[in-house]
Amino acid sequence: MAIKPVDNESFYREVDEELRREQLTSTWKRYGMLIVAAVVLFLAAIAGFLYWQQQKEQRAGEQGEQLTALFEDIQAGKTKGAEGRLDALSKESGPGYRAAALLTKADLAVTQGNDTAALAAFKQVAADEDVAAPWRELALIRQTAIEYDKIPPATVIQRLQPLAQAGNPWFGSAGEMVASAHLKQQRPQQAAAIFAAMAKDENIPESIRSRALQMAGALGVDAVQQAGGKAGATKEATQ
Repeated sequence: MAIKPVDNESFYREVDEELRREQLTSTWKRYGMLIVAAVVLFLAAIAGFLYWQQQKEQRAGEQGEQLTALFEDIQAGKTKGAEGRLDALSKESGPGYRAAALLTKADLAVTQGNDTAALAAFKQVAADEDVAAPWRELALIRQTAIEYDKIPPATVIQRLQPLAQAGNPWFGSAGEMVASAHLKQQRPQQAAAIFAAMAKDENIPESIRSRALQMAGALGVDAVQQAGGKAGATKEATQ
């Protein structure tokens, strides 16, 4: 007696289901332990990362407290042992605290007249690419200020020219040194242009702007008149 088509379809479905069960059973027997091990390792990795993150945050908080305590001691004149504590922080901390510790160490060395130690700390921060740009730029400016009379004017210009630009946060400090370096090279026009730009930049501290204005005037550039003319031209253009 022939099997009905519907019975054939039912038979094939049962065979297919049985084959799938056998494949799953075979796969589990062959790879089951590996799958379990992979899941366990994955969960362990997640737990390890969360623990590491927690420890990192806790350590950062401790380092911040240590640095704050150091600042307070230094301000109170308790500098004995401060250098060793700052060295330890700079070696154990992340980029931010490392830069802060090294810059504090450099400033402390400057107050003690130890330019060699100060330069070493400033250079370390300036060359550390993991440190944020503002920290590195500050360190480079401080380094150059200490070395200013010992290095060629061209070196000063090459180092600080990118920072001696209107709109740059370090324009005042870097601009003064770059302009003075131009004067050492007998290039008064280049120096006058920088001094004049500094005198007109309201973002620069008033003391630096005042010096820049005087220097620009001494070099034959009336920065005040230039600023007034520019403002007048702007007013006319808006009318």
